[in-house]
Amino acid sequence: MPTLDDPDRRIIQELSRNGRITTLELSEAVGLSPTPVARRVRRLEDAGVIRGYAALIDEAELGFGVSVFVSVKLDKQVDDALDAFETSIEKFPEVVDCWLMTGNRDYLLRIVTVDLQEFERFLVGRLTKVRGVASIESSIPLRRVKSGLARTA
Repeated sequence: MPTLDDPDRRIIQELSRNGRITTLELSEAVGLSPTPVARRVRRLEDAGVIRGYAALIDEAELGFGVSVFVSVKLDKQVDDALDAFETSIEKFPEVVDCWLMTGNRDYLLRIVTVDLQEFERFLVGRLTKVRGVASIESSIPLRRVKSGLARTA
């Protein structure tokens, strides 16, 4: 991990607020001239601190109005079983996030669907049929209280 100084941290915070900011605007925001800012951004990209740039998509505006958090427990926690589950999950567009977890459950997934009927079809028709799944627990969020992409400070 590279050593980050104050200007690096300000650059990261500005880019996390607006990934489309120009180098000139970024340099004005952090108080450095454009050339050093561009060099610092490139160094942060090369080091993997900045992994990429993306548009923030409102899933509901695309018609995907339901998010469900699903905890999955596998029947075995050996490497082959974990790999097989993860390979299966990669094929499901409904699964937008998947985390290997500690604790009672092996994985936490965020499933996004058009409605609860589509979620039920996904759950019953696909997720429960993944080899090695021992149990599933679903939770439906009522509202998002806080949202962020990354901690920058």
